[in-house]
Amino acid sequence: MNGFVLWMEQHLMPVANKFGSQRHMVAIRKGLIATMPLTIVGSFFTVFQNIPIEAYTKFITPYLPVLDIPSRYTMGILALYATFGIASALAKSYKLDSLSCGLLALMAFLVTAAPPTRVLEDVTDVISAGRYINLANLGSASLFGAIVTALISVEIYRFFIVKNITIKMPEGVPPEVSNSFIALIPGAVILMLFWVIRHILGFDLNGFLSTILMPLKGILAGNSLFGGLLTVFLICFFWVLGIHGPAIMGPVIRPFWDMSIAENVDAFTNGVSANNLPNIFTEQFLQWFIWIGGAGTTLALVVLMMFSKSKYLKSLGRLSFLPGIFNINEPIIFGTPIVMNPILGIPFIVAPLVTTTLSYFLTISNVVPMMMARLGFAFPAPIAAWMSTNWSITAALLVCVNFAITLAIYYPFFKVYEKQQLDKEAEELAAEQAAKEAV
Repeated sequence: MNGFVLWMEQHLMPVANKFGSQRHMVAIRKGLIATMPLTIVGSFFTVFQNIPIEAYTKFITPYLPVLDIPSRYTMGILALYATFGIASALAKSYKLDSLSCGLLALMAFLVTAAPPTRVLEDVTDVISAGRYINLANLGSASLFGAIVTALISVEIYRFFIVKNITIKMPEGVPPEVSNSFIALIPGAVILMLFWVIRHILGFDLNGFLSTILMPLKGILAGNSLFGGLLTVFLICFFWVLGIHGPAIMGPVIRPFWDMSIAENVDAFTNGVSANNLPNIFTEQFLQWFIWIGGAGTTLALVVLMMFSKSKYLKSLGRLSFLPGIFNINEPIIFGTPIVMNPILGIPFIVAPLVTTTLSYFLTISNVVPMMMARLGFAFPAPIAAWMSTNWSITAALLVCVNFAITLAIYYPFFKVYEKQQLDKEAEELAAEQAAKEAV
């Protein structure tokens, strides 16, 4: 194990550092990390809405619309916050006005991703006449579009600054006023560019990015091991790129997932044994056997982080443990981060492929039954697997085995990343001490 860690330090780390220190990659990482407080707070509200206790569910049902608001305006519009964060971070790296760049990128993203819908007349007492934006267009499904929009907007702004094509104010004008006038020309160009592309030419950037990344339907529709592994790989791969994997895959695979679990439930109701149901690769198979703690089986990483020597990783791990138990892992994906992280991205993809293969062969050999129920995503995995396979103890045990396997796969990569983080924290501490001594 130590030899493997040493090999990664000597061969993987130089490549990872070069990739990770690239200006635009750093901006993406910083912008996503800036959303961490929002995702953590939003995660807890999601947990509170999905506690699997019948009496509790009945009690909070009348309040669900109100309880849903915090999560909708945190994780639900994550791409909106990420746009501002990424643009601001990139602007700072160029020593540009980060506030102006962030606002211009935000404008460009809204023009591109969230065209308003106009309602001409009141619809009973529910909707009044006016213009509305679909919040779903601002969520993590649009995150890749947000990244591209933010980077392009800042580069356009930088071009005009470098070429000195700006409106200059007299000396003595406050910087905030001067910066506003400087942003006028690049702001107009950014607005016109994205407006023409989206609304005159009709080119949907987010839709285009989804299309070129979306795999063919036929490959993912089957019930074979290859189809299951490909689905798992693509979901994890998209997450590593900063794209909401299930949201991208949803239009393709969700109808088949829904059909598969419906067929299983119907067959089980008609007396078919849970070991002989029609479909293995339902969404529930992935949810309970593979996504332990969320996509990428990140609960294992959370546990490792909880005992880390790094203060940052330890704090984030402890904050993320409770959401992770209920399969909410946005704080880990965007806070660690796993997005655009070539070190932790490897086990994030590899571990689920290993556990998917094991779970598949145990299922076809009748050691573990198939899924015959559809439970909410916020159930702890061992309990949900136990209930969803007609109370199979072996299913619950498989969850524990998969967790242990994932823990072992994550460990060497985590140690490399932990060392990197410790070095960073030591440098920051030394800088702080040097600053104090200088004073």
